[in-house]
Amino acid sequence: MGIFQNLSSALGVRKEMNVEDFMSAAEAEEVDVMHQQADFYVKPIALQTDADLKVVEEELTNKNLVLLNITPIARNPNKLKAAVEHLRKFTSGINGDIARIDEDKIMLTPANVKIVKKRK
Repeated sequence: MGIFQNLSSALGVRKEMNVEDFMSAAEAEEVDVMHQQADFYVKPIALQTDADLKVVEEELTNKNLVLLNITPIARNPNKLKAAVEHLRKFTSGINGDIARIDEDKIMLTPANVKIVKKRK
C-alpha cells in the first residue's frame, strides 16, 4: 500500500466516487463559497469621488457597517472635510455613528449601532 492510499484510507477517502453525491452545476451557482449568508456585513469602501458617498449611504441604509478608506481623497483637505461632514450628518440622521479609526480609516455604522470611542 502506498503513502497516498494510506493517507486516503486514514481520511476516509474512497477511490470510487458517485457523481450524484456532488451538487449539480445549477446548485453550485447558488452557493457563495466565499461567504456564508449573514444579516449584516462590514464593507470596505475607498472614498475617491462624490459618487462613493452615495454608495456609503446605501450600505448604511442596508444596515451594513462601512470601513471607509479616506486615503484617496485625503490629498484634497477641503473635499475630505466636506465629505466627512456630509457623512456625519447622514449617520446622525439615521441614528448611526461615525468615528476615525486611524489616519486612513473611518468606521460608519447604521441605525442603532454605536461605536465605543473611549478607551479604558
